[in-house]
Amino acid sequence: MIFNLDVLKIDPSQQLEKLSKFIVEQLNVVFRRKGVIVGLSGGIDSACIAAVAVHAIGKEKVVGLVLPETESNPISSEYAIKHAQALGIEYRKIYITPTVDSIVHYKWRDEFIQKLIPEYKPSCKYNITLPTDLLERDTFSFYCLQVQMPDGEIKKKRLNLEEFRTITSFANIKIRARMLHLYAEAERRNLLVVGTTNRTEFILGDFCKYGDGGTDIEPLTYLYKNQIYQLADYLEIIPEIINRQPSPDTFSLPVSDQEFFFRISFDKLDYLLYAWEHEVPINNAANVLDISDDAVERAYKDFESKYRATAHLRKVPNTLE
Repeated sequence: MIFNLDVLKIDPSQQLEKLSKFIVEQLNVVFRRKGVIVGLSGGIDSACIAAVAVHAIGKEKVVGLVLPETESNPISSEYAIKHAQALGIEYRKIYITPTVDSIVHYKWRDEFIQKLIPEYKPSCKYNITLPTDLLERDTFSFYCLQVQMPDGEIKKKRLNLEEFRTITSFANIKIRARMLHLYAEAERRNLLVVGTTNRTEFILGDFCKYGDGGTDIEPLTYLYKNQIYQLADYLEIIPEIINRQPSPDTFSLPVSDQEFFFRISFDKLDYLLYAWEHEVPINNAANVLDISDDAVERAYKDFESKYRATAHLRKVPNTLE
């Protein structure tokens, strides 16, 4: 196949109509609901799908929920509300901290982190990161806990698998708590819960089962992140969201999607993922993207590993026939 820097280009107007037709059909024929509800995160994906829904069914049938908790970046809610106001849709802001704390206490999480980094206090900020230079060198995928002390100093500890799972299990409670509130509102008002996962996240498994992956429909899973930005420009999403660095926003210390999961900068990520999906030869992809064959090979191996490890996220639960 032909692989070049134009392979991800889309006609945004055509894709808008395609998405709109899908939403209308799902709403009126498949689910037969009164409208749709979207969790507005202050990020590009939720902003796009809310704008698409307005185009498809009208602003009167679109509801946005802004769902921060105590460790969310305040900018997320600010941008989400500004976007909702620009669209003219109904929106509500609900603090989900009590919901999260009712399942697993923040205090328990703090005590666990303190065992790993004794200097940690509940007032400290923290995140988890991976090495982000996958294309530059061959590195192991060791997660690192980072804690920012009151004076700004960053203390780090490499996490073993059990430690990583423990901390991320708490972060995932936040994501699932958001979905609890979305469905509580949706079922009360007979609304359709619309997901925001794009193809890049879907293929590599960057979503939470029964969290942001637990929706009624997922319209964006055929569009790469690069293509979401093209659609966002066409939809005239507010510049604050378009220019914002993508982030999971589940840790108190900000971390980008590249640092937490993808390990590859977004200017290369989707081209490499497209090449891997379409079995583009390594040397061909390397020439087009002006990187080494070794870099492409490392990316392909990382994609294959993530795709296999997260296969269960893309399937319904196994059943016994």
